[in-house]
Amino acid sequence: MTGATIAVHHVRAALSGARRLGIDTVPLLQAARIPPLLLGDERARIAPDRFTRLVKELRRATGDEFLGLGPAPSRPGTFAMMGLACLGCPDLGTALERAVRFYGLFPGGPEMAVTAGAADGAAVFALRSDLRPYDEGDFPSECVMIIWHRLSSWLIGRRIPLRRAHFAYPAPAHAHEYGLLFDCEVGFGAPYTAAAFDARWLAAPVVRDEAALTALLRRAPADLLSLREYGTTVTERVRRALGQALRAAGPARLPEAAEVAARLAVSPATLRRRLQEEGTSYRRLKDAVRRDAAISSLVAGREPIAELAARLGFSEDTAFHRAFRRWTGTTPGAYRLHPHAARDVLWSAPPGQQS
Repeated sequence: MTGATIAVHHVRAALSGARRLGIDTVPLLQAARIPPLLLGDERARIAPDRFTRLVKELRRATGDEFLGLGPAPSRPGTFAMMGLACLGCPDLGTALERAVRFYGLFPGGPEMAVTAGAADGAAVFALRSDLRPYDEGDFPSECVMIIWHRLSSWLIGRRIPLRRAHFAYPAPAHAHEYGLLFDCEVGFGAPYTAAAFDARWLAAPVVRDEAALTALLRRAPADLLSLREYGTTVTERVRRALGQALRAAGPARLPEAAEVAARLAVSPATLRRRLQEEGTSYRRLKDAVRRDAAISSLVAGREPIAELAARLGFSEDTAFHRAFRRWTGTTPGAYRLHPHAARDVLWSAPPGQQS
């Protein structure tokens, strides 16, 4: 769920509800073209479309929009009706309040809250349900926060930058991924799971209609589990420029921020400010594009590591090795030793074309 590739621990977590219900998960993995043996490799990552297909298979098999992960099932169509209830609202704040009330009608549904008025001008979306007693309880909490953020951004046609996020459980082994996942400062061991954002976004008008919701639901859960920018095109254009540089024929060089700013006909300072407003930075985008391009190349197994490092813009192999260890917890050479059966699914979408 980070960038263009999905870490295998998310796959295992998504399957845990179906397993608790006694459902055979092997056919579900096969339908999503994910080899079951892949789940035993901690370094593995899969393409987002395969994870999306798996989630769809799990929803069908469990008959539950929460994939059997919550304390009570959520019948298919519940999320769609909540979305319809939000469309008639004048602004995001009203829509979120309505969504909270809607899910509060269902016994065992997620207990959520939206508050504003903090001294620093922040609003907070909180998940107050304690899902930890359940198998992989961290995963549904993360999903609620991700989907809330994506849906809120979709409703107003703008990506809402998060100021910070904290989670009601100890830091997991994959804690290093949360910064990329939520694109903000993160913390663990909090009294409850929540994310803070600038309260001014609550006044943003809802711009979507029923036809747009129908299209969103048809593509779900891909759009709601992605990092789509919903109209904030500066981030998308920067990511696209970086991806084009990596795919260029011959020796490639990632452009500096000033070069990309010139292509977009803005000053470097304006580019930095706009990316900051969208909750990201040139360095973060460059890091994410490099990571997924590296994973794609290593899984394909054809490009020498030294050439890959140079193509990604690293002046020295050692710098690439340090960066790759930070991204994945292992070295490029070790990562290339994935089982052959997994190689057909361990690829990343082209940088800049993330779903």
